[in-house]
Amino acid sequence: MTASGIRANVRSGSTRSPVAATALRWATKAPLNAFLAAVALLWLIPTLGLFMTSLLSPVEISQGGWWRVFSRPALITVENYRDILANEAIISALTTTLLVSVGGTTATLLLAAFTAYAFAWLEFPGRDWLFLFVVALLVVPVQMTLIPLFSLYNDVGLFDTVLGLILFHTAFGLPFSIFLLRNFFLGIPKDLFEAGRIDGGSAFQLFWRIALPLGRPALASLAIFEFLWNWNDFLIALTFGRDTQVVTVAIFSQLRQYGSNIELIAPASFLSLALPLVVFFAFQRSFASGLLAGSID
Repeated sequence: MTASGIRANVRSGSTRSPVAATALRWATKAPLNAFLAAVALLWLIPTLGLFMTSLLSPVEISQGGWWRVFSRPALITVENYRDILANEAIISALTTTLLVSVGGTTATLLLAAFTAYAFAWLEFPGRDWLFLFVVALLVVPVQMTLIPLFSLYNDVGLFDTVLGLILFHTAFGLPFSIFLLRNFFLGIPKDLFEAGRIDGGSAFQLFWRIALPLGRPALASLAIFEFLWNWNDFLIALTFGRDTQVVTVAIFSQLRQYGSNIELIAPASFLSLALPLVVFFAFQRSFASGLLAGSID
């Protein structure tokens, strides 16, 4: 074969190689993609079942499973959600849960960001030992603090208040948040802060204009974690609330009092599930990049 023929074969092979490589990659990943899709569908079945159950009347719920909706769409009704909107206890609980979750998440992010920046870039005596003490607080179980804080809340008037729940969630969310953000801030190039100091920037200006903008992925992922932890809390809200109930405690109270009123519990449970899902999908773009933030110190 002549040299020109060899070059022609090479050129023709090079034009076909990207398509062949793409097909090979797709065929190689197809089993894994199919497996992950099956796992995702299985994971979504309970949520789908809860939603379909919330659209059935009490009589239909007692007569069969929620999957009958697919063969008989006429069974769907929004009456349960109308009843939920008219239920003052559930609406009040949802409002309280939103206040506690937003307040606890905001306070935790603000305090953790300031503290983490100080641990990362400010020099002060005992900085490393103090940071080790903060990290050590991660091993303190919540259950261990319920009785002493219950007594403290009674003495200072924070028991059965929204502020009390926010302060509790903030205190227990700070150690992990400080640890995560401090390691992320340490990954910011030192030259950026030195350039800011040369331009006359103060410590607060460096934090506000350099650390915070670059730390948005970590802050977004941390906001998701904190919001979900606060929203789904049951033990703390049950311990420190009596009339001030969050949605998890309100649903539990409905279940304990009436037992079988699934037409009320199902839509209330789905509403309590829907908002965290909205928050997660709203921040998912930043979640992936911030999930491993600070994993390497």
